[in-house]
Amino acid sequence: MKSHNYKSIIKWTGNKGKGTTSYTSYERSYDIIIENKPTIKGSSDPAFHGNSELHNPEDLFLASISSCHMLWYLHLCSENQITVIDYQDNASATMGENPDGKRHFNEAVLTPEVVILEKDKIELAESLHQKANEFCFIANSCNFPIHHNLIIRVQE
Repeated sequence: MKSHNYKSIIKWTGNKGKGTTSYTSYERSYDIIIENKPTIKGSSDPAFHGNSELHNPEDLFLASISSCHMLWYLHLCSENQITVIDYQDNASATMGENPDGKRHFNEAVLTPEVVILEKDKIELAESLHQKANEFCFIANSCNFPIHHNLIIRVQE
């Protein structure tokens, strides 16, 4: 099996001088550092005492699902001579919380709006979303359903 390796550094930046001496003594801020790439500033979700102006793990997780699907879809369209000229996904996800405090995602919904040039390939363009889902390594790593509400239009 061929393997691909990735590295990142997560550096906590939220020590306000007292460390984690109490639940309110520290910020949930951190930097995502990946060599030769811009640093991403992150925090926890505001519901968990995070900074609403920074990306949180839940946002980034949903963006990973959506962007992986998009990249596979564009690849498959290029292989099938479908010219995509615009793509936007209004993705959403739901995370549940158990009585014991453990949380997990229940589902994600991708709503890609795709504009193509070839009027005779609308059905094929629609079918490639399922194939993209089958190839998307992020989707393959999830233990919850990922639904697709497709909108395919032909440029006029």
